[in-house]
Amino acid sequence: MTTHPHDWAFDTAIGLIKNARHTIVLTGAGSSTPSGIPDFRSPGSGLWTRFLPMEVASLSSFRYHPERFFEWLRPLASHMLDAQPNPAHIALARLENSGYIHTIITQNIDGLHQRAGSKHVLEVHGTLNTLTCVGCYQQYPTSDFIEAYIEDGDIPYCPVCGRILKPDAVLFEEQLPVSVWLEARQACDICDLMMVAGSSLLVMPVAGLPARAREHGAEVIVVNKTETYIDGQAAAVLTGDVAEIIPALAAEVLDDGKN
Repeated sequence: MTTHPHDWAFDTAIGLIKNARHTIVLTGAGSSTPSGIPDFRSPGSGLWTRFLPMEVASLSSFRYHPERFFEWLRPLASHMLDAQPNPAHIALARLENSGYIHTIITQNIDGLHQRAGSKHVLEVHGTLNTLTCVGCYQQYPTSDFIEAYIEDGDIPYCPVCGRILKPDAVLFEEQLPVSVWLEARQACDICDLMMVAGSSLLVMPVAGLPARAREHGAEVIVVNKTETYIDGQAAAVLTGDVAEIIPALAAEVLDDGKN
């Protein structure tokens, strides 16, 4: 952890979380990499250093080359199936359950926030936990198909109409889920504090949400390993691993182990 407890930024963040009226959190891939889920953009290890996204993770790829799409997705889905919430997920859930966090907006599709106990999670890039038929639009839990897919590579098809099932994750060329996106924007408009956790803030339109919150008068805390465009406007920038920094923040805010 580069940022050490009780330095200026750490203490500032604690004070902001304790005193905020309405806090929201925006999480990105960096909040799930400690759970063993690979991110997309890290030099050398990110998925997009090994694959061209438009060839494997676009709506066109899914429509015209579904076998290639599902072949690419299979190891990632396996990672997500095996992953467990890490200390950052758990700490955020504790803060939410204690009333310090009102909404978590996540770019991640792994469902780890909910598994950690968070209740109000907005998945702006969708989720891998459900599938929707491209023919009759019936939705199914991924758990009904995941074992055959992971073990044997079986592509999921609708039991009702026989058409292919699409994971409910947002692909390139695809719009964000409208109701979720509108709720995320509204959360930015009414919050007085936003924490950015594990996001490089490079993917629009979600990357614009911290600037939107600032425009409406909110303070911003950034917890991330690398710089973001909003750092210069942030009240506190904590550089390091979210799985170390966020639990440390939560322990201070919740006064763990103190009389």
